[in-house]
Amino acid sequence: MKKYSVGVVGIGVVGSEMVSILRERLFPVGEIRIFARTERDETIAGVTFHIETASPEAFDGLDFAFFAGTEGARGASQRFGWEAVKRGVVVIDNGDDFRMDSRVPLVIPEINPEALGRHCGFIANPNCSTIIALMALAPLHRAARIRRFIASTYQSVSGSGNAAVQELEQQLRNYVYGNKIILSTYPHQIALNVIPQIGNSRPELEGYTSEEAKLLFETRKILGDDSIRVSATCVRVPVFVGHGIVLNIEFDRSITPDEAREIFSNAPGITVEDDLKNHRYPLVLDTAGRDRCRVGRIRRDPSVEHGLVLYVTGDNLRKGAALNAIQIAETIISQTGHA
Repeated sequence: MKKYSVGVVGIGVVGSEMVSILRERLFPVGEIRIFARTERDETIAGVTFHIETASPEAFDGLDFAFFAGTEGARGASQRFGWEAVKRGVVVIDNGDDFRMDSRVPLVIPEINPEALGRHCGFIANPNCSTIIALMALAPLHRAARIRRFIASTYQSVSGSGNAAVQELEQQLRNYVYGNKIILSTYPHQIALNVIPQIGNSRPELEGYTSEEAKLLFETRKILGDDSIRVSATCVRVPVFVGHGIVLNIEFDRSITPDEAREIFSNAPGITVEDDLKNHRYPLVLDTAGRDRCRVGRIRRDPSVEHGLVLYVTGDNLRKGAALNAIQIAETIISQTGHA
């Protein structure tokens, strides 16, 4: 089996997860090189790696480069992404710098792997909430076209990176011991609270944040349907890992909850947990650390003619970021036999 030289740019929560998943999934790696702003050693999943300083020349000889797109690495693809492509590297970017670029496929391998046939060396990972939502929406859309959906997200702090995880942990400690709550990553206390803002305002969608806009624009690009209408409200919750999303969906024909469950039972990457009487439904606590997304609370939406409501959860660091990026590379290898 051919071995590939792999680079990971950024060593925050997503970059670390990428390195761990590469090893878990036995990706055919010949070498892993990790790049960040400062040179140092870091231990990831029990293995010590030497972290190199990123530079254009550092990408020479690599087959794949995964840009983690969080914390200090965010925006790194603007500086080094296309330079790496010039050097023969296939770039898979978790950041949002090029997601809507017409040159760049935006890919969830279970949903639109055919888009990889159009890549010119640069592929984008969708946003975490988009990936988790579309893992449930796309199989339904293939069966009964979606006219519109409303997404209400409950997103964990790890979506903001390591600093936010540490902030929640410290605020919880300070609350328990009666110490002062200190704000750093977020403008409001996150411990024992929810914050109805993720991202900054988007001028083209008045009143909506950048996170909410991503659910509209990225969904349309991935599904190839600009007629889908989307309204999203994204909320940060005091959970370390895992996102939950309520989806109110309107279709162009009637689709029953039983039909939806049957569709999900045959959909890759989805597990159905839907037994309200026995208190079985998706929990982010159970989703954290898992590759599959979970769907439940599937029921009719009586407020529209052809409507369903459901709840989907997923690990935002795995399927919502690192795992999806690695699956993209695996798909490229399976489609072409090489990068």
